[in-house]
Order: sequence, then structure tokens, then C-alpha cells
Amino acid sequence: MSTTQSDRLRELLEPLVAAKGLDLEEIEMSRAGKRRMLRIIVDSDEGVELDACAELSREVSDKLDETDVMGEDEYVLEVSSPGADRPLTEHRHYARAIGRLVKFQLSAEGEKGAGELVARILDVDDEGLDLEVPGVKGRKATARRIAFTDIAKARVEIEFNRKDKKEEEA
Repeated sequence: MSTTQSDRLRELLEPLVAAKGLDLEEIEMSRAGKRRMLRIIVDSDEGVELDACAELSREVSDKLDETDVMGEDEYVLEVSSPGADRPLTEHRHYARAIGRLVKFQLSAEGEKGAGELVARILDVDDEGLDLEVPGVKGRKATARRIAFTDIAKARVEIEFNRKDKKEEEA
């Protein structure tokens, strides 16, 4: 997708998405044979429900039909939330992952050097993260602080036996 088309789509769709109380995370255009796919990824602090995606999809479709931004060729529109394993790249992504286990790739510039770290996010501020590093072989978990500048990549680890916050409160 050209930068111009991407910018026009973002400019056109961001107000629709924001009106629903959602963040426009990503716009992807792909081609499979003669078919084009326009994928719009949205999220919020509370997550995104299927009904909200369906409603937004109808509104986006109507808005795109009113304009020439997609041209004359047919396309398939998909509005969805980000996958559970999407990379954490924005401050809000880290804030939404508080309480979750995350796999970090640390950059060589960090105080403890490059490497991999799996830890639970406890808190997020403007400079970085407070983490709990799980103990290994019966050892207690340890606290650790990392700066955003020390993070090369980060991705939430899927936990199948994780207790939900709502379950813990009950």
C-alpha cells in the first residue's frame, strides 16, 4: 500500500474509530491474486468486542464507498482486534499488558546487555517498566526495572493456566 493511500485511509478512518472509543492500531493492505484485503486493527484499554468490530466494519465500509480512496477494484474489508501475540510497540500496549507475562528481547545498549527476558509487567510509567521475573527451580521471583530504551522487542506470552484478574477478585 502506498504511503499516500495509507495516509488517506488513516485520515479518513481515525475519526470513525475514535468515535467508538477505540485506537486505530494498524491498517494493512495485502493482495492474494486478484483479490485485495484491507485489514483494520483496532484496540482499547478494555479490549474490543465482536459487536463493536461488526458495527465499525459497516461504518468503515459506508465511508469507503463514499470516497475513491480504495479505487475501483474490489476488496475485502476486515476489522479486528490485534492478536494476543502482537508485538508491544507503544506505551499504551505495555500499559494494557500489566499483569501479563511478556518475552523481551533486550538491546545491547541496556545496563545488563543484550539478551532475552521473560517477566510479568507490574507497572508502567513514562520511562519504563517494573517487572517481576519468575523464580527458577524453586527460587523466589525477583523485581527488575527496565527502561523502554533497553527494549528491542516485546511480545505477550500466552498463558493457558493464567488466572484472570476478575477470577482473582471473586
